[in-house]
Amino acid sequence: MARGTKADIFSFFNCYVPRRPSVKREIEKSKAQWKTMGPAKVEVPSPKNFLQKHSKEPKLPERKKEQDRRKMPALSVPRKTDHPLMGIQSKKNFINANAVSVIMGLAKKPQPIYVDRRQGDKHLLETSGLVPKYIKKKDYGIIPKYVTQRNEEIKRAQEEHEACVLESLRKRAMKRLSDEERNSLLQGLKKNWEEVHHEFQGLSVDIDTIPKKIHKEKLESKMKQLEHDIDVIEKHKVIYIANE
Repeated sequence: MARGTKADIFSFFNCYVPRRPSVKREIEKSKAQWKTMGPAKVEVPSPKNFLQKHSKEPKLPERKKEQDRRKMPALSVPRKTDHPLMGIQSKKNFINANAVSVIMGLAKKPQPIYVDRRQGDKHLLETSGLVPKYIKKKDYGIIPKYVTQRNEEIKRAQEEHEACVLESLRKRAMKRLSDEERNSLLQGLKKNWEEVHHEFQGLSVDIDTIPKKIHKEKLESKMKQLEHDIDVIEKHKVIYIANE
């Protein structure tokens, strides 16, 4: 048996296989032009209606001539059809008028200039930065507020420091001992020296241990210090001490 094409097989199948009416309706309903076996029945565009240049761009409405005439600005240049006024004469004497304006007018002040060398180019002095314009300011020479506040704070801190120093000096002021206090102090030092000397004499003759040696040196240093203090007080009759 010879093999047939797909169209022959499909037509044979449609002829010999019975279909229900509901199936036929569903097929016809879902059938579209692009689902057929043959070419689609689509309207072909005419060759006369080809796409032209700038055909898809938006087109603005045309202007009306009356609106264009109303919105045109006034021309400062004379038109081609305009004619100048002829025959107008002035009786003004321009020579005398110019002479009077020169005589009555103020002389023009020369602009200050400067040069960087003897044969150099001239430059305006005002825009050069050499003119001290800052002295014409309203606040020129006035001390800023933050400087005055800082000076006041420094002055206040200095006054507080001086007051604190004076108070400390007043508390540490030297006090003069009276004769009675001097004598009582001298007697007390002598009494202490006698007690230390008595203890020193009570030491053993043989100092054969380290603690005994340290104790003896300690008593000797105390006696020397007391002797020095007694000598100073006896030598000076006027004595000052710190008032702590």
